[in-house]
Amino acid sequence: MNLATAVLAGTLLACTLGVLGLHAYTRGKAQREDLLDRLTSTGPIPTLRRHRFRPLDRRLRRTRLGRGIANRIATTGLTLTPAEYVVYVVAALAALALVAASVFAPFFGLLAALIGIWGAKAFLDWQRTKRTEAFINQLPELTRVLANATQAGLALRTAISMAADELDDPARTELRRVSDQLAVGHSLDDALNELNNRLPSRELTVLVSTLILSNRAGGTIVTSLRNLTDTLEERKETRREVTTLLSQVKVTAVAVPVLGLGFLILVNSMRDGALDDMTGSTLGRIAVVVAVSLYALGFFFINRLTRVRI
Repeated sequence: MNLATAVLAGTLLACTLGVLGLHAYTRGKAQREDLLDRLTSTGPIPTLRRHRFRPLDRRLRRTRLGRGIANRIATTGLTLTPAEYVVYVVAALAALALVAASVFAPFFGLLAALIGIWGAKAFLDWQRTKRTEAFINQLPELTRVLANATQAGLALRTAISMAADELDDPARTELRRVSDQLAVGHSLDDALNELNNRLPSRELTVLVSTLILSNRAGGTIVTSLRNLTDTLEERKETRREVTTLLSQVKVTAVAVPVLGLGFLILVNSMRDGALDDMTGSTLGRIAVVVAVSLYALGFFFINRLTRVRI
C-alpha cells in the first residue's frame, strides 16, 4: 500500500512538473517570437494584434525583397507584416486571375494577374501618399504647438514629445517615433531627416530645415515657427483648391479603363465565346496587349498632367 501511494505521488509530481515545464516552454517561445518581431520590425505594429505567418515573416525579412516590403509598409502606417502582405497579395492575384479567366477568357487571367502585381505596388504608394497628405494637413497645427512650447521655455526635444501627445495620427505616431529615437541617443538632425525621408514633402522639408538650423545656430525659433505656421495655412488652402479643380480630371483617368472593361463585357455578352475566339490566335493576343498598354499609357499620362507641384 505504501509502495502504491509512493508510485502515485511520484506520478502526480512528474505530471505536475511536466505541465509546468511545458507552460514555461510555450511562454518562453512566445516571448522569443515577440522579441524577434520587435527587433526585425521597421514600423509601429500594435502588439495587441496577433501576427500571422510568423515563420514565413522571419524568413522573408532575411531577404532583400522582404526588407524592401517592410520599409515600404513602414511608410504607409499599415499594421501588416511583410509575410501577411505577400500572402494577401498572392491570394488576391489568384482570385483576380480566376475571375477574369472565367468571365472573359483564360488569356485575360494572365493579364489580370500582371495588372494585379502593379496594383499591389500602387496600393502601397497610394497609402503612403494618403498618409503624407494627412500629415501635411497637420503641419500648421504642429508648428503652432512647437511655437507655443518653445515660447514657454521648453526645449525642442520636449516640445516634440508634447506635440506627439496632443496631435492625432499620423502626426502622433511619427512624432512619437522621433521622440523615441531622441530618447535612445539619436541626434535631432538624424531623427528629423529620417522623418522627412518617410514622408517626403516640400512643407515638411522646410519645417525640418527650420528646426535643424535653429537647433544648431540658435536664434528666434518662435518667430520662425509662427511665420511658418501662417505660410503652411496658406499652402493648405491652396492645395485644397487645386485638388478640387483637378478632381474631375482624376475621375476621367479612372473612367477610361473602366469603359474599356465595359466594352469587353458588352462584346462577350453579344456573342458568347467572342473573347475566346479573339484570344485564340496570336494576332488577337497582340491586339489585346496593345489595347491594354494604350489604356495604361492613357491612365499614366492623365495622372502626370494632373500632378501639380505647389
